[in-house]
Amino acid sequence: MDIVRILFAVLLPPVGVFLQVGFGLQFWLNILLTLLGYVPGVIHAIWIIMRR
Repeated sequence: MDIVRILFAVLLPPVGVFLQVGFGLQFWLNILLTLLGYVPGVIHAIWIIMRR
């Protein structure tokens, strides 16, 4: 399942984070980072998925 989450994290970072933690602080933070720049959103999403 982590492979699917990582794939979503690269394509749509907030979806990858949502699949890992649901609606929470990390999800909203990832949306903000993705809006500010795609790469920070991807890095944050992969970090969240690998950390948990």
